[in-house]
Amino acid sequence: MSGPVQVATPESLLRPEVLALSAYAVPDASGLVKLDAMENPYSLPSALAAELGALLGAAAVNRYPEADARTLKAAIRRALDVPAGCDILLGNGSDEIIQLLAMAVAKPGAVLASVEPTFVMFRMIAAFTGLRHASCTLRADFTLDVDAVLRMLEAERPALMFLATPNNPTGNTFARADIERIAAATPGLLVVDEAYYAFGDDSHLELAARLPNVLVMRTFSKLGMAGLRLGFLVGSPAWLGQLDKLRLPYNVNMLTQLAATRLLDSYPELAAQAATIRGDRSTLAEALRAIPGAEVFPSDANFVLFRIPKAAALFDALVARGVLIKNVSRAHPLLADCLRVTVGTPEENRRFLAALHDAVAVLG
Repeated sequence: MSGPVQVATPESLLRPEVLALSAYAVPDASGLVKLDAMENPYSLPSALAAELGALLGAAAVNRYPEADARTLKAAIRRALDVPAGCDILLGNGSDEIIQLLAMAVAKPGAVLASVEPTFVMFRMIAAFTGLRHASCTLRADFTLDVDAVLRMLEAERPALMFLATPNNPTGNTFARADIERIAAATPGLLVVDEAYYAFGDDSHLELAARLPNVLVMRTFSKLGMAGLRLGFLVGSPAWLGQLDKLRLPYNVNMLTQLAATRLLDSYPELAAQAATIRGDRSTLAEALRAIPGAEVFPSDANFVLFRIPKAAALFDALVARGVLIKNVSRAHPLLADCLRVTVGTPEENRRFLAALHDAVAVLG
């Protein structure tokens, strides 16, 4: 007769790469000026907020949402001029879309590739789905080393390659010609992540219509809808039709569908807020450059990356003074002594700069 059944533990049951992961950390920002998460700092105009409240209050939440979200997809097409030959796939934020793409290609031995430093979820989701992650390091100034990327593509033959432009956390945009060279050399899918498209001057939606292995991913989180958790993928119907098989039913809830559809009908108002943030970004960057020892990097996003001595101590000093930004100095060797600050309202930016000046003076 066999002995008692051994009770499973996480260590005995879970994959080693899952056990080795650290959970995505979101710090508590209670009572702080919150400039760490690349959110739009501006509320909706009061009339639009009231209309949205009435719309959501009348929603039939006892029913499932539109399964294919066709009304919302039509609003996205109208607002963003999605090419006629492309389909749209919606996700619960762009994170879900990254995971869906990774699941779709996760054959034994398959590789997910990216440059680094970049959005941390590319590497994390590779581990979630059992893919091997390969990467190519950016140059010291965070520009794209295209020849090095091409060598990596030849050596690793990734099924999936991600390029974020503007890149997070560096803020810079990669040249279209470089992306096209990479697309031509990518043996699998190239996904261009345009989370910060509203704050730059370039779009690669046209590439998704013209190049069969290019998909463009976007989110509305940076445009004032972070709480709605809505991302989308644009590309060939042949690819998106297959990927849609892995999308969980009703993955975009009714309230998100209704709210985003209405907000996209007021897209010019959201775009105007983005334009204000772009202007405030220039003012903030100029003020940071005036701080002794600070090196400020060019940004086409809604944040500014800067390198400054004693970055970790300054981060703690800012929190003590009521301001939360992002300490990225340990995320990658190229980011040593780097901090990232979201562009806030003028008052939030003023409070951040005052706290930073005070902390620099105290730390010396």
